Amino acid sequence: MYQDHSLLPREAVRLAALGILAAAPARYGALAAAVRNFTSRIAGPSLELMGTSIELLRYEGFIHPVDQAGADPEFALTGEGRAELMRLLRAAVRPPLNDVARLVLALKFRFLHLLPLADRQVQLAMMIEACETELARLVDLRAQHSDEPGHLIEWLDREIGAVEDRLDWLSAFRDRLDGAG
Repeated sequence: MYQDHSLLPREAVRLAALGILAAAPARYGALAAAVRNFTSRIAGPSLELMGTSIELLRYEGFIHPVDQAGADPEFALTGEGRAELMRLLRAAVRPPLNDVARLVLALKFRFLHLLPLADRQVQLAMMIEACETELARLVDLRAQHSDEPGHLIEWLDREIGAVEDRLDWLSAFRDRLDGAG
Protein backbone atom coordinates (compact mmCIF):
# COMPACT_ATOMS: atom_id res chain seq x y z
CA MET A 1 0.00 0.00 0.00
CA TYR A 2 0.96 3.59 -0.50
CA GLN A 3 1.61 5.72 2.59
CA ASP A 4 -1.98 7.00 2.44
CA HIS A 5 -3.20 3.37 2.73
CA SER A 6 -4.48 3.28 -0.84
CA LEU A 7 -3.79 0.32 -3.07
CA LEU A 8 -0.75 -0.20 -5.24
CA PRO A 9 -1.49 -1.44 -8.78
CA ARG A 10 -0.47 -5.01 -7.90
CA GLU A 11 -2.86 -4.90 -4.92
CA ALA A 12 -5.67 -3.84 -7.25
CA VAL A 13 -4.99 -6.97 -9.30
CA ARG A 14 -4.93 -9.03 -6.11
CA LEU A 15 -8.28 -7.50 -5.09
CA ALA A 16 -9.73 -8.51 -8.47
CA ALA A 17 -8.55 -12.13 -8.17
CA LEU A 18 -9.63 -12.58 -4.56
CA GLY A 19 -12.99 -10.89 -5.18
CA ILE A 20 -13.73 -13.14 -8.13
CA LEU A 21 -12.92 -16.20 -6.03
CA ALA A 22 -15.16 -14.92 -3.22
CA ALA A 23 -18.12 -15.59 -5.51
CA ALA A 24 -17.11 -19.13 -6.50
CA PRO A 25 -14.06 -21.32 -7.11
CA ALA A 26 -12.50 -20.86 -10.54
CA ARG A 27 -10.00 -22.63 -12.76
CA TYR A 28 -6.57 -21.03 -13.02
CA GLY A 29 -7.01 -20.07 -16.68
CA ALA A 30 -10.51 -18.67 -16.20
CA LEU A 31 -9.43 -16.67 -13.15
CA ALA A 32 -6.42 -15.19 -14.95
CA ALA A 33 -8.59 -14.30 -17.96
CA ALA A 34 -11.30 -12.72 -15.79
CA VAL A 35 -8.76 -10.57 -13.92
CA ARG A 36 -7.02 -9.51 -17.13
CA ASN A 37 -10.35 -8.76 -18.84
CA PHE A 38 -11.68 -6.59 -16.03
CA THR A 39 -8.48 -4.68 -15.31
CA SER A 40 -7.69 -3.97 -18.96
CA ARG A 41 -11.26 -2.85 -19.69
CA ILE A 42 -11.15 -0.30 -16.88
CA ALA A 43 -7.50 0.85 -16.90
CA GLY A 44 -6.33 -0.26 -20.33
CA PRO A 45 -3.28 -2.42 -20.87
CA SER A 46 -0.59 -1.51 -18.38
CA LEU A 47 2.74 -2.92 -17.27
CA GLU A 48 1.82 -1.85 -13.72
CA LEU A 49 -1.13 -4.21 -13.87
CA MET A 50 0.69 -7.22 -15.26
CA GLY A 51 -0.84 -9.07 -12.45
CA THR A 52 -0.04 -10.78 -9.32
CA SER A 53 0.71 -14.38 -10.05
CA ILE A 54 -2.02 -16.73 -8.98
CA GLU A 55 0.78 -18.99 -7.81
CA LEU A 56 1.91 -16.20 -5.45
CA LEU A 57 -1.60 -16.03 -3.98
CA ARG A 58 -1.40 -19.79 -3.49
CA TYR A 59 2.05 -19.57 -1.88
CA GLU A 60 0.85 -16.87 0.52
CA GLY A 61 -2.06 -19.09 1.57
CA PHE A 62 -4.83 -16.86 0.16
CA ILE A 63 -6.11 -19.48 -2.26
CA HIS A 64 -5.92 -23.26 -2.42
CA PRO A 65 -6.58 -25.83 -5.11
CA VAL A 66 -9.84 -27.70 -4.75
CA ASP A 67 -9.31 -29.76 -7.90
CA GLN A 68 -5.84 -30.36 -9.29
CA ALA A 69 -7.00 -32.32 -12.32
CA GLY A 70 -4.90 -31.55 -15.36
CA ALA A 71 -2.95 -28.42 -16.13
CA ASP A 72 -5.77 -26.06 -15.14
CA PRO A 73 -6.56 -26.59 -11.43
CA GLU A 74 -9.57 -25.03 -9.76
CA PHE A 75 -8.87 -22.64 -6.88
CA ALA A 76 -10.95 -21.38 -3.97
CA LEU A 77 -10.45 -18.65 -1.39
CA THR A 78 -9.03 -19.61 2.02
CA GLY A 79 -9.91 -17.94 5.31
CA GLU A 80 -6.68 -15.94 5.04
CA GLY A 81 -7.67 -15.00 1.49
CA ARG A 82 -11.04 -13.72 2.65
CA ALA A 83 -9.31 -11.67 5.37
CA GLU A 84 -6.93 -10.23 2.75
CA LEU A 85 -9.89 -9.42 0.49
CA MET A 86 -11.56 -7.52 3.36
CA ARG A 87 -8.30 -5.65 4.07
CA LEU A 88 -7.99 -4.63 0.41
CA LEU A 89 -11.64 -3.60 0.20
CA ARG A 90 -11.17 -1.37 3.26
CA ALA A 91 -8.18 0.45 1.75
CA ALA A 92 -8.30 4.18 1.15
CA VAL A 93 -9.27 5.73 -2.19
CA ARG A 94 -6.60 7.90 -3.75
CA PRO A 95 -7.41 11.18 -5.51
CA PRO A 96 -7.10 12.20 -8.28
CA LEU A 97 -8.88 9.62 -10.34
CA ASN A 98 -6.19 8.21 -12.63
CA ASP A 99 -6.36 4.84 -14.42
CA VAL A 100 -5.26 2.79 -11.40
CA ALA A 101 -7.50 4.72 -8.99
CA ARG A 102 -10.41 4.24 -11.43
CA LEU A 103 -9.68 0.50 -11.43
CA VAL A 104 -9.59 0.41 -7.62
CA LEU A 105 -12.88 2.30 -7.48
CA ALA A 106 -14.51 -0.07 -9.97
CA LEU A 107 -13.24 -3.08 -8.01
CA LYS A 108 -14.55 -1.63 -4.77
CA PHE A 109 -18.00 -1.21 -6.30
CA ARG A 110 -17.83 -4.68 -7.83
CA PHE A 111 -17.16 -6.27 -4.43
CA LEU A 112 -18.57 -3.64 -2.01
CA HIS A 113 -21.49 -5.94 -1.16
CA LEU A 114 -19.00 -8.32 0.52
CA LEU A 115 -18.28 -5.79 3.28
CA PRO A 116 -20.47 -5.29 6.34
CA LEU A 117 -22.77 -2.25 6.07
CA ALA A 118 -20.67 -0.11 8.43
CA ASP A 119 -17.55 -0.72 6.32
CA ARG A 120 -19.49 0.07 3.12
CA GLN A 121 -20.50 3.39 4.65
CA VAL A 122 -16.86 4.14 5.57
CA GLN A 123 -15.78 3.33 2.02
CA LEU A 124 -18.41 5.65 0.55
CA ALA A 125 -17.36 8.44 2.92
CA MET A 126 -13.76 8.02 1.72
CA MET A 127 -14.86 8.05 -1.91
CA ILE A 128 -16.86 11.22 -1.35
CA GLU A 129 -13.92 12.84 0.43
CA ALA A 130 -11.60 11.91 -2.45
CA CYS A 131 -14.05 13.49 -4.91
CA GLU A 132 -14.28 16.64 -2.82
CA THR A 133 -10.48 16.85 -2.72
CA GLU A 134 -10.25 16.40 -6.48
CA LEU A 135 -12.97 19.00 -7.05
CA ALA A 136 -11.24 21.55 -4.80
CA ARG A 137 -7.95 20.97 -6.64
CA LEU A 138 -9.57 21.50 -10.05
CA VAL A 139 -11.53 24.59 -8.95
CA ASP A 140 -8.31 26.07 -7.53
CA LEU A 141 -6.45 25.36 -10.77
CA ARG A 142 -9.26 26.97 -12.75
CA ALA A 143 -9.10 30.11 -10.59
CA GLN A 144 -5.32 30.36 -11.06
CA HIS A 145 -5.58 30.21 -14.86
CA SER A 146 -8.92 31.95 -15.49
CA ASP A 147 -7.35 34.94 -17.28
CA GLU A 148 -5.11 32.96 -19.62
CA PRO A 149 -5.81 32.49 -23.32
CA GLY A 150 -6.33 29.02 -24.74
CA HIS A 151 -8.75 26.23 -23.98
CA LEU A 152 -7.65 25.12 -20.52
CA ILE A 153 -10.67 26.69 -18.79
CA GLU A 154 -13.08 24.95 -21.14
CA TRP A 155 -11.39 21.61 -20.44
CA LEU A 156 -11.30 22.26 -16.68
CA ASP A 157 -15.02 23.12 -16.70
CA ARG A 158 -15.71 19.73 -18.27
CA GLU A 159 -13.50 17.96 -15.69
CA ILE A 160 -15.15 19.88 -12.84
CA GLY A 161 -18.57 18.91 -14.17
CA ALA A 162 -17.57 15.23 -14.31
CA VAL A 163 -16.30 15.30 -10.73
CA GLU A 164 -19.45 17.11 -9.56
CA ASP A 165 -21.58 14.46 -11.29
CA ARG A 166 -19.56 11.68 -9.62
CA LEU A 167 -19.91 13.41 -6.25
CA ASP A 168 -23.70 13.76 -6.70
CA TRP A 169 -23.98 10.08 -7.66
CA LEU A 170 -21.85 8.93 -4.72
CA SER A 171 -23.90 11.05 -2.31
CA ALA A 172 -27.17 9.62 -3.65
CA PHE A 173 -25.74 6.09 -3.47
CA ARG A 174 -24.66 6.70 0.14
CA ASP A 175 -28.14 7.98 1.00
CA ARG A 176 -29.75 4.86 -0.54
CA LEU A 177 -27.32 2.66 1.39
CA ASP A 178 -28.06 4.52 4.64
CA GLY A 179 -31.79 4.06 4.03
CA ALA A 180 -31.33 0.33 3.42
CA GLY A 181 -29.36 -0.17 6.66
